Amino acid sequence: MTRTVRAAVLPAVGAPLTVTEIDLPDPGPGQVRVRLAAAGVCHSDLSLSDGTMRVPVPAVLGHEGAGTVAAVGEGVTRLSPGDPVVLNWAPSCGSCHACTLGEVWLCANALNGSADVHARTADGTDLHPGLNVAAFAEETVVAESCVLPLPADIPLTDAALLGCAVLTGYGAVHHSARVRQGESVAVFGVGGVGLATVQAARIAGASRIVAVDVSAEKEGLARAAGATDYVVASDTTPRAIRALTGKQGVDVAVECVGRAVSIRAAWESTRRGGRTTVVGIGGKSELVTFNALELFHWGRTLSGCVYGNSDPARDLPLLAEHVRAGRLDLTALVTERIALEDIPVAFENMLAGKGGRALVVF
Repeated sequence: MTRTVRAAVLPAVGAPLTVTEIDLPDPGPGQVRVRLAAAGVCHSDLSLSDGTMRVPVPAVLGHEGAGTVAAVGEGVTRLSPGDPVVLNWAPSCGSCHACTLGEVWLCANALNGSADVHARTADGTDLHPGLNVAAFAEETVVAESCVLPLPADIPLTDAALLGCAVLTGYGAVHHSARVRQGESVAVFGVGGVGLATVQAARIAGASRIVAVDVSAEKEGLARAAGATDYVVASDTTPRAIRALTGKQGVDVAVECVGRAVSIRAAWESTRRGGRTTVVGIGGKSELVTFNALELFHWGRTLSGCVYGNSDPARDLPLLAEHVRAGRLDLTALVTERIALEDIPVAFENMLAGKGGRALVVF
């Protein structure tokens, strides 16, 4: 049997999203049907729609979501109808080379589900789940491995942000850059992930947190998240950051934009021996160049960061504890609550560098 639900569908790469009714099958063996409470609009969704990241299309996008289990298929014993859950768009297989090394965020098979047929349009066209979970819909059917129980006492709507923005930002600080108490941090890009990164740096005990963005209007958001300083991005950003840090540069820079110019600026903003973590997803045309002498002289570390180098099953309970204790404010990451039909406008706002996280509320 199938259920008819509303969803935001990407018909083809580069085409506008279409909100339409789709036919969603009942959960099969090992699957779970989730009634969405909310879904965050992430820059990765934009990267899927414009072809920067490639997945089979047509597809239902959306990968950052939370909701309630509506039904379970045969063999599912870990979850029951009524359970609050967070969607996990990158489940680890546990058996590939990366997983055997404990690097589950690099799982070679994490996105295999994106090639599956997820649902169909009214005319019978097959639809794929953009990043496994198809969260831009009233309901979704996913593999049991794509669902994490939501720890108690966490508001269900805000919990959607735990599925990507917060895991990524927190992990970039604590797992990738490994910020230590008293270190200084610069965060490039103050969208949803950037704001989560600023909060994570504060939780880590950073002594100085410099937020950088092209928009002067985001200063209030950044300072509310814990930034001690704010710099409007320009050609002189590294110089401005060194001026704030005794001409040394910060210990750690986290780049949340995915552009060559901001990656280079983040690297130049760190002290000699500093560390730069790149979270932003850029296109193949974004080329960053270094000369051999400067690499030797500065002794800096530049590293990529996938999904915050996080293990969602391990990290979600820890993040929930930070929320309960008031150290992590999920609500502060959200600058607008929207409907499915408003996702294209949210995409435009991201391209224009406006706001933090847009949250689709069902």
